[in-house]
Amino acid sequence: MKLDTILNKLCCPFDKADLKFNLILKDENDNIIEGILTCQECSRLYPIISGIPIMTPDEFREASLEQPILQKWQQFLDGKEVKDFKLIGK
Repeated sequence: MKLDTILNKLCCPFDKADLKFNLILKDENDNIIEGILTCQECSRLYPIISGIPIMTPDEFREASLEQPILQKWQQFLDGKEVKDFKLIGK
């Protein structure tokens, strides 16, 4: 099953709200390689790295590990920044 099919079934693990998907990179077979999922309710951001959505609870996430990829993706964050795994700003 392709990741984009699975994305339609995912929701925020904290509040069960719908997730907004931003595509960053697909491969030649249209498989999603990189992207961002954002909760429409709590604004939590979940990166998709190497085709895998990172949706672990906050207490098990390492901001220092996610920061380099989020800096690389800054242009896809609509001028917002990430703090405590949440998208904040404009």
